[in-house]
Formats: sequence, C-alpha cells, structure tokens
Amino acid sequence: MIDEKLRYAIMMLTNLFASFYIFYSSNSDVFSHVYREFVAKQKSSHQEDLFYTSNLTTLYADYSYFPASEKFRLRNLVKEMFYHGYESYIKYAFPQDELNPLNCSGRGPDADRANININDVLGDYALTLVDATDTLAVLNNRSEFIENIRRISQEVSFDKDVNVQVFETTIRVLGALISAHIIATDPQYGVAPIEDYNNEMLDLSRELATRLMTAFTSSRSHMPYPRINLRRGVLLNDHLLRPRENCLAGVGTLLLEFGTLTSLTGDPTFENAARSALKTLWGMRDNNTHLFGNSIDVEDLYWKDVTSGIGAGMDSFYEYLLKSYIVFHDTDFLAMFNEAMYNINIYNRRGASSCFTNSDVPIIFRNVDMRDGKLINNWIDSLQASLPAVLVLSGNVEEAICQHALYFSIWQKYSSLPERFNLHLRLPDINFFPLRPELVESTFLLYMATKSPFYLHVGRIIAEDINKYARTECGFGTINDVRTKTLEDRMESFFLSETLKYLYLLFDEENIFNQRSSEFVFSTEGHIIPILKKKDMVSFFTNRPSLQANQAFVGINNLCDSVPFHFHHSMPLPPHMLYEIERFIGFR
Repeated sequence: MIDEKLRYAIMMLTNLFASFYIFYSSNSDVFSHVYREFVAKQKSSHQEDLFYTSNLTTLYADYSYFPASEKFRLRNLVKEMFYHGYESYIKYAFPQDELNPLNCSGRGPDADRANININDVLGDYALTLVDATDTLAVLNNRSEFIENIRRISQEVSFDKDVNVQVFETTIRVLGALISAHIIATDPQYGVAPIEDYNNEMLDLSRELATRLMTAFTSSRSHMPYPRINLRRGVLLNDHLLRPRENCLAGVGTLLLEFGTLTSLTGDPTFENAARSALKTLWGMRDNNTHLFGNSIDVEDLYWKDVTSGIGAGMDSFYEYLLKSYIVFHDTDFLAMFNEAMYNINIYNRRGASSCFTNSDVPIIFRNVDMRDGKLINNWIDSLQASLPAVLVLSGNVEEAICQHALYFSIWQKYSSLPERFNLHLRLPDINFFPLRPELVESTFLLYMATKSPFYLHVGRIIAEDINKYARTECGFGTINDVRTKTLEDRMESFFLSETLKYLYLLFDEENIFNQRSSEFVFSTEGHIIPILKKKDMVSFFTNRPSLQANQAFVGINNLCDSVPFHFHHSMPLPPHMLYEIERFIGFR
C-alpha cells in the first residue's frame, strides 16, 4: 500500500489532468486519450490500492464534466415526466385525491377507517391537484397555474366527513394553498398579477387551518392530536385512529405553515398554537441524554416509542427548527436546532470522526434509545436522505457530502432507494420505494452549494432510473420491490410536488425560483415559504409564547465548514472514499 502523502500527490496530479480534460474535452479526443491512458497506468501500477480499484477513469472523466446540452435534455425529460403524471391525473383521477397509474383511475379515502396508510393523506380534496400547483409555476406554465387556481376554487371543499392526519394535511394541503397564494400575489415569481384573483387560496388556507386547530384546542398539553375529522373535529373515542399517539414530526413540523398563515392574515392564533406545541415538546427531552423519542402520548405526556433518530416520524422536526429560524428570525429556533444536533452527534452519530477522515465505516446516524443512547436497530430509512439538505442549510457542507454519498450508493445498488436498508445485512428491510424526494432535494441543494457537476450526474441517474422503472401508460407507480422493480398502483402526490420539482430546478439554474432562492425556503413538502422581512413583522409577533431555549447554543456550529484544500476539486469526495462507502453498503 502506498502511504497517504504519495496517495494525495497522485490524486492532485490526477485532478490536474481532470481539470485540463474538462477544459479540452469538447475539442480534443487526443487529450481525452492521454488522460485515460495516464489513469490506466496508475491503476495497473497500484492494483492493491483502493484509490485505483474504484475506477478513477469513470469517477473523474465522466463525473467531472456535464455539458450544457445534457442539462437541456434532462430539463426537458423531467418536464415531460411531470406532464405525463400530471395530465394523467387530470384525465383519469381528478377530482379524486390520487392517481392509480396501473389501472388508470382515481382513488380517494378508503372506506375502512383503520386504513390510516391511505386515509391519513387522502381527504377527498383533490390532493394531487393542490399539491402540484406550485410546480406548474416552477415550470413557468402560468396559464395552467391559473387554471389550477380556478379548479381549486371551484372543486375543493373541506366540509367533509373524513378523517385525516394533521401533519400530512398541513404540509401537503395547507402548505400548497399558502404557496399558491404567495405565487399568485407576488410578481417576483413570474405569475402575478392574476386577473380576478381574490385571495381564494388564502381563504381556503384559513378555513383548513381553522378546522385543524381543533387538534390543538382539544388537547390539554397544547400538543395536537394526530388526526381529526374535517367536519366533526377530534374523535377521542375512535380507538381505530389511535387518537392520542403523535410522532415527533407530527407535533413539531407545523410552524412554517401556521406561522406563515399568521403573517398573511394577522391572526396570531395559528402561530401561537404551533409554538405552544413546540414548547411542550421541547420540555419532553430525556433528562439524561436530552434526546427526543419517536412517538408520544399527547395527553399523558410520556414517550410511547423511545427510538431516537433522524428518520421516519422524526426527520422534519429538526428541519423545521432550522427553517423556522431562517423564516422568522427568532434565535430560539437556532438555539434549539443547534442543541438538538449537538446531542444527536453525541449519541446517534457513528463511524468516521469527520467526513474526510479515512475510515472503514462511514458516518452514519443510527437509531438509539433516547434514555441511554444505546443502539436499537441496524437499519436506516429513506427519509434520512433529507439530512444532507438540512446540513447544507446549516452550513455543514462537508458532512452533507458524506451523508449524501451514503444514500446515493444505496441508490446505485438498486436504481432506487428502499424504504429501510439494513446496514448489518446490507439488504433492504422494507423493499418499496414510493418515488420519494429526499435524496433529490439533497442532491439539488448540494449542487447549488458546491456547483460540482457530480450532482448533476446524480440527478441524471435518478431521473432516468425513475423514468425507466416506474413509468406506466398513465403515470408513475410506486416501486413495490426495489429488487424486482414490480410496481404498486399508486402515485403519491409528493412525486409531482417535490421529486420532479427539485429535479427540474437542478437542471434549470436560470429558473426564477433559483434566482430568488435567498428570499424563501422550501417547506418539507417542497412548497414556497417566504422569509419574512424584519421590518414587516407586525405587532402580533411580539406576544409569542416563550420557548425557553438555551441561548448559549445560538453561537455554535454557525460557520460554514471549510473543505480541506486537497479536496478542492470537481468531485465532492475523493474516489477512494466514495469507493469505501459503496463497498460498505455492498454495492462494490
């Protein structure tokens, strides 16, 4: 094995060749041949070194350059994919909630009330139409965006005897309506003004939020019940709905939508409810580890599931602490985010000491017992792929790069991302992939932060894999088994509202939403949440419930990490490190 100094010297020389290759590749086949010959010789000289067995030629020569023509092609591919799904929904499913892409039909709430997998999301309110409306603005389709505003105004009603989950309805429907209203009224997004628009989306937002408020007002603890009936409120005696058990994200991922609604309407009720719930939840941290669990009894105030992590049921809680600080300029949220991540790094983080430290085990955030930090299981889930996006927003780009590489390696193994992946067995624990957006969102934000063409290649691979394996005659289906690529007859609304939105923005750098990206954040459902201007924050914000955050955490971890100089190249990770991650999960 060659020593580290020689390894890096060779890597730097290879990077120099790669840089020249990028510059000359469009005009010089000779230079391309020289570069590839150089790498081949190095590989043959050091066959025992992982740096070379990781196929440097492909990783550098292929991933270090991305032509404009390819971005144009992929932008058009993603747009075509969106309209294939969207127009199929309009043709076969609207005004029902979702499209069945195998049977070319629509679906709404299930008659079996206990089927919460379906009924938590579907509320007989044209879910896919509502959720996808702001993606039309991102695609610069002003006429169809306006047509959707009309459809929603005429077709959507919340006076329905249906049971829905407060969390899903907030992020998918309330967030979408707020986003549509903002785009319809703010000319900077290229749609407004809209003739005859009279705040219909805002009125529907307020009506829906008022109905959701019963989840808060019925609770002694101020933490919301997980489900309500849109017409009758909280059904405490309906035990099929598990009325008292809410997850961490279900309690703590409401503030962006409710707080923005308060800023738009001047009614503090909505934001105060979400803040009070967060205050109670913050006080429920474990006294020993200061970790949170997964699910809690909102009345008796005890943790029903003591699993602590950053995956399903927990992920967006941490995301919203950071984004609430960005949107509302309240340092309490920054202190809470930093303190929460500090504890996660102590108890949940395993593997290498830092991203660019050579290690047989990459950095992994594991699920532990909130009471003592001991390992609970050996799997990670696909929702954890959103962590790199949060890390980018927090300034920790280095760690984001390594976390992204872990989940992209799993993607490469299956051409999709299984819902759960067992790190011990190196196999899926739960095999399906419902075309989730988390890895795409992280890819998009890492590209915006680094401009590394590697992430454009990642986006290309993801888009082409989805188009190859999930496409049907009338939409895109959930991949029921990532190993066999069999499909399930369901197209989730987030595929149009998030997955394809982030893919399109990845390949369209000049898009107005990219140009204005410093003025808003994307919600956890990919909707537009404007960053409030301090001078516009009116008096009702001065009476917010105190969150009693530890302000000592405000000043930590707020500087963007500097990436070591020898890694300043077009690949975000040196090939031998990427190879080690791929080998760890069983891809190589």
